[in-house]
Amino acid sequence: MRRPGHKSSRPSSLAFLFWRAMSTIPWLSFMMIELFGASSRSSLCASRCTAFSTTPTVTWSGRRRRQQRTEITLSMVTQIEQGHANATKDEIVVPPSTSRNTTTLRLPPLATPSDFPEWAYEPRDFFRFEILHQSSKSQARVGRIHTPHGTVDTPGYVAVATNAALKGLDFRHADEAGQQLIFANTYHLMLHPGADLIAEAGGIHKFTNRHDRPFITDSGGFQVFSLAYGSVHEELSSKGELKRRSTTKNKHHRRHDMGKDAVKVSEEGVIFRSYRDGSKFLLTPESTVQAQKKIGADIIIPLDELPPYHINRNVLSESVERSHRWEARSLKEHLKNVNEQAMFCVVHGGIDRELRTKSVEYLTSLPFDGYAIGGSLGNGKKELKELLDWMMPLFDEETVTNRQKKPRHLLGIADEESIRNAVVRGIDTLDSCYPTRVARHGTILTRKGSIKIKSGKFSKSFGVKLDDSCECSTCRHYDRAYLWHLFKANEPIAVSLAAQHNIQYMSDIMASIRNDIMEDKL
Repeated sequence: MRRPGHKSSRPSSLAFLFWRAMSTIPWLSFMMIELFGASSRSSLCASRCTAFSTTPTVTWSGRRRRQQRTEITLSMVTQIEQGHANATKDEIVVPPSTSRNTTTLRLPPLATPSDFPEWAYEPRDFFRFEILHQSSKSQARVGRIHTPHGTVDTPGYVAVATNAALKGLDFRHADEAGQQLIFANTYHLMLHPGADLIAEAGGIHKFTNRHDRPFITDSGGFQVFSLAYGSVHEELSSKGELKRRSTTKNKHHRRHDMGKDAVKVSEEGVIFRSYRDGSKFLLTPESTVQAQKKIGADIIIPLDELPPYHINRNVLSESVERSHRWEARSLKEHLKNVNEQAMFCVVHGGIDRELRTKSVEYLTSLPFDGYAIGGSLGNGKKELKELLDWMMPLFDEETVTNRQKKPRHLLGIADEESIRNAVVRGIDTLDSCYPTRVARHGTILTRKGSIKIKSGKFSKSFGVKLDDSCECSTCRHYDRAYLWHLFKANEPIAVSLAAQHNIQYMSDIMASIRNDIMEDKL
């Protein structure tokens, strides 16, 4: 019983109930401790809880989500801690968003075309795109991209060399098969061997001893955001580039558990943990460009955010805006030292027509050298086709930046059906590791459809080539029965022979497509 005349130090009943609720709900108390520190719990209760005596009016503009309720509480506590207790008496409007912080941030203004130097809009003497023929039947076109390390015939397939190496295939053999542009991943090269070491070697061309063929590198954003969401392109039935993360151990290094906590996004950039050892890295629009300068590819990509296919539209809109700001910052960093490198922007917006159109209009107004189509490209080949149907005509419109005369690249999609759908809609280049990846599992690409060479029905296919029309070294020297034996015996050379054939097949298919466009068949 309380002594007569004793003044209780307990705060108001409403505040006390709030504090008890916080103490009994683990996730809420954990967040409070993270904000103010465990030692300040009692002082926070005594000095701040009175501010909650007035219940705030909360207006929900979307579905009620526990995360949003948490964010309101954290925003109120933050305001109170900063001396703005009166903010709790005002109406709080919560947008239907899953953003990490509801505190209103003053975002930097979006760069405009006039923010870039006039010379940046002038043609490059080291990089140009030449259109040789425009089909009279479709948007398809045949062209040639000129780079400091050789030309690229378009439409063209771009093989993916994740760690600056094709899986199961030497660059010399790929070049002999007609492979021109190679895609390397900045994310993996930053983690190992490191951009500085590649720069010390003289750049990626000297490092790989591939001097007369061009390279393209991405920003690393695709792999970073795949740590949180899983591969965006795995949502497509067309088989994308990156495998879903693994949490198993191998003999070389431990695969650290990733998930959504592995990636933290802010206006500055994205903090992620290495899949190799769990160490933290900060990737910003400036740092990824600096890394790509050290790597030295002919074409580089700005940092962009890669949201998953299934996402709230408001969150997608915020992501597109952030990507625009990041890409503009990347471009400004690039123009400080062009280094005879071209930069392609990445158009975003998912399958949302308004956001995609907005992204095309904004990014093509800036002095980028080419345009990449990125982000979520639909839930399957049909949706991708529909997306390209209404989006690609936007690139044919005449603008002051001559966007109709610049190359267009489709990121992460290069199976044969998607290639044929894309090139007739004006796509010039496409990348995917699909041909070499399926080769590792015994899938052979042929003009009559893919075959599973491990199948027992090929055990006696003596003298039968993988593809009757192919003249690759594998088809010239070996038959299906021998390849069947090599795969069943787990001989490493089996992968090399299959990859050699699949790369040759892709080169032949693209050459055939270019010929059909020249004859206005496509």
